[in-house]
Amino acid sequence: MLRLSKGERAQGRIKGAAEDFIVEEITSNGIILERDKVYTAADLKLEEKTEGKFSTFVMQKTNWNTSQALKTIAKRFRRGVKSTAFAGTKDRTAISTQLCSVFGVKPEELQNIHIKDISINGAWIGTEKVKMGELLGNRFIAAVRDLSSLGEIDSIVAELNGVFPNYYGEQRFGYRKTNFDIGLSMLKGDFKAAALNFLTETQNETMDDARIARQRLADELDFRAALDYFPKYLKYERSMIEYLSKYPTNYANAIRKLPRSISLMFIHAVEAQIFNWELDERIKSGSVVPSASDFACYENAYGFPDISVIERFGESENRRAFLIGNIIGQDTQNITDFEKGKLEELGITTDSFKVQGLNELHSTGTSRALFAPFKDFDWVHDKENNLIRISFSLPAGSYATIFLDELVAQNAE
Repeated sequence: MLRLSKGERAQGRIKGAAEDFIVEEITSNGIILERDKVYTAADLKLEEKTEGKFSTFVMQKTNWNTSQALKTIAKRFRRGVKSTAFAGTKDRTAISTQLCSVFGVKPEELQNIHIKDISINGAWIGTEKVKMGELLGNRFIAAVRDLSSLGEIDSIVAELNGVFPNYYGEQRFGYRKTNFDIGLSMLKGDFKAAALNFLTETQNETMDDARIARQRLADELDFRAALDYFPKYLKYERSMIEYLSKYPTNYANAIRKLPRSISLMFIHAVEAQIFNWELDERIKSGSVVPSASDFACYENAYGFPDISVIERFGESENRRAFLIGNIIGQDTQNITDFEKGKLEELGITTDSFKVQGLNELHSTGTSRALFAPFKDFDWVHDKENNLIRISFSLPAGSYATIFLDELVAQNAE
């Protein structure tokens, strides 16, 4: 990944603790769900119903990922996790607020629960669940500690001119960095390679017992024996191994033992990597703003990209335009020459995203701003504690870590 700016960055440490990273959801109505603030439906410009089977609520959590927090709440009421819904996922190592819903639980019941590091900052009756993607973005407040240099933050922000490279972050590619290779094998129909990569790749494996188990399975390929030594916490791997111990050549169905959301991550990693490569090329060539040959979208009322309408760039538009890139899928049109070259290099086509043999994982494709806006930027230097606090708002789907990389070079641990 390349930086867009050239200025000297501050040097310090980011995300040392949850308190150092605050994420506040910006609702579809443009309201920031502030930490420790209690809301009503009226506060969020929503209509509170007198009858309904859902409860909508604002959840604040610390050191919880979104899914686990909602699963724990649902369990308190003897509900499954599928009874819950949320607009957007939030970081685990953070204090975060977000809009959620649950089926079959009353608002007053929600407000009376006590779960460590989870609070309900308002709940009311709803007639439908909160929908994924029903948010504009997030406001972030990040602490950078152990400063060794303040750098040139103000000059960097001026140089960025309101946008930054909208890369997909490392999270997209998995902690072992294997998601791309697994996904590429799946797109080529090589499900054996995909499954064995998932099970046996040891590069970047941080746990000693997992690394030893993966290497042993790679050497022996004895799935029945692997059930005796694979760590219990590798539950997804074990579900695949258990299937392969009975059907050792049916790798496609073994992949089906994974949750669909996990399997889709592999396909999405390929899409994300191609997008990131395209972004690299744009930065190298200095093509940050759209020109007449480019596709673009325009800003919404909040100032973030509205990708619901994409068209050839027209300079007569009075609104701010954002350069659009493809998240390539089976239905993608108007592929750039660069993207065509990358697909050929990888040995795949748009048809590959139909995922023949596992077509429930097909991807139609979508679009994403290559350079995303940031707004409400501010920073404060706390000399006494040798830290700075940086606050900013980003569109949904943009990574705070990528934006912060423009401003801060992290000290080695």
